[in-house]
Amino acid sequence: MIRMMTASVAALLLSGGMAMAQGAVEPDIMVAGEAVFGKNCVMCHGADGRSVALTFPNLANNETLEDASQIALNVHNGVAVMPPFPALSDEEIAAVATYIRNSWGNTLGAVPIEEVSAVRADVGPTGPVLSIWDGVYTEAQAAEGKQLFTGPCGLCHGKTMNGVPDDQDMRPAPPLARHKFLLKWEGRSLGSLLSYTRWTMPQSNPGFMPEEAYVAMIAYMLETSGAPAGDRPLSTDVYELGHIQIGLKP
Repeated sequence: MIRMMTASVAALLLSGGMAMAQGAVEPDIMVAGEAVFGKNCVMCHGADGRSVALTFPNLANNETLEDASQIALNVHNGVAVMPPFPALSDEEIAAVATYIRNSWGNTLGAVPIEEVSAVRADVGPTGPVLSIWDGVYTEAQAAEGKQLFTGPCGLCHGKTMNGVPDDQDMRPAPPLARHKFLLKWEGRSLGSLLSYTRWTMPQSNPGFMPEEAYVAMIAYMLETSGAPAGDRPLSTDVYELGHIQIGLKP
């Protein structure tokens, strides 16, 4: 089951442990951190550091971000509904941690790469990173997802997942399959996709379906995008899904 978390609980998790030493913030590190944030974090935490759903903690004016070691640990391992980001390097984690600690009213100093390296070395690797092209869902799971998709999703995203709504009174929505979808989500994980989808969709009633239903629809999205099925169904565990990357066909 996905590990539930409120903003207050997230703040407590972020505040534990010894804080890393603060340092001067270099402009090029902020630029690099903003790029990492935009690629991996903005969809849930918002471009202004204010979360797009109550389940995700706000980062703006957040004093609990003072403990940079916990930030590095959470990015590496994941926490609650936040998946791990095993593909990020020490440099990228240090940059994004520095960026969020010095944006939106936060002035908490830079995070040294050496400190991030020490944190990750202490906890060890999170496991291998797979691709959606490695057969990560089953045909039965995708078939279930196809049945579920028609009701809550098709009205906005279209029955063929092309972003053209079935109901012409609805506004167009982003494509959920094929080239445009894969291109938009390239480099992100199924863990990020599940967390974002479950806690923000459908907009009228996010999270109303069980986790298994959201995961089944993700399997259908992968099938429609041409990714092959396998023998093992997608897990509902955001940690496991955080180790499966989305991308264009190799």
